[in-house]
Amino acid sequence: MEVKILKKKKIGWIGGGNMAYAMVSGILQVDPGIHKNLMVSDPNEEKRQSFESDFKVKATSSNKTVIEHSDILILAVKPHKCGDVLDEIKVMEKDNLLVVSIAAGVTMEYLQDHLGPKAKIVRTMPNTPVQVQAGMTLITPNANVEPKELKEVRAIFESIGKVDEIDEKFLDAVAAISASGPAYVYMFIEALGDGGVLKGLPRKQSYEIAAQAVLGAAKMILETGKHPGDLKDMVCSPGGMTIEGVYALERNHFRASIIEAVEICTDKSKKLVKG
Repeated sequence: MEVKILKKKKIGWIGGGNMAYAMVSGILQVDPGIHKNLMVSDPNEEKRQSFESDFKVKATSSNKTVIEHSDILILAVKPHKCGDVLDEIKVMEKDNLLVVSIAAGVTMEYLQDHLGPKAKIVRTMPNTPVQVQAGMTLITPNANVEPKELKEVRAIFESIGKVDEIDEKFLDAVAAISASGPAYVYMFIEALGDGGVLKGLPRKQSYEIAAQAVLGAAKMILETGKHPGDLKDMVCSPGGMTIEGVYALERNHFRASIIEAVEICTDKSKKLVKG
């Protein structure tokens, strides 16, 4: 995907953690030349060196330097650290700065309280598969963000996956499904692969088979538009082996465990800004 809309925009990240790394990696896979427009700040020297050596992206320990550099500033710090960083942005009083938060649990109200009523803010919830351009990002802007600016934010995330807009009240649940969900899927793939190893398959091959099965199943849902239950039923022949496996999973509360994980994760998201 082209990112022409971002050619003249300078983008900065405050916080050089896993998500910032994944976003920079994904964007540069689309357009390596845009690296000159990107900058990251982080207090950790090793992280800064990673951005510079891996991507040729300038990294600094100074948030102020990144704020001065940026037209679009992505807030990528832990939720409980957002307050101090937001106050630092506010002190800079930079006109027309577009602030994009990827911090789970940090509400628009909280962001605006720190940045002021005129601040242009977009809350987003991406996930780490952005690193392989297969991310899912949900976004919600405040009233100060102009359509052109929202299009620029969408361009950032569309270059590394799918994007959709959503009401802010759903973002905690989105975090539990989209942002945390890959961890659950990795566990499932590992377990599925381990089942193959138990039955004699080489470990590497077994994990590859399991991962491809998950990838294919996900594409079936996205591309056919069919309900997951309908697709499951298509695999479960009467009296067949798959329904036996489904029965085993149900006996062990497979679906209930996943639903509970989403519920607990959603509740945790709402508390993250409090530390």
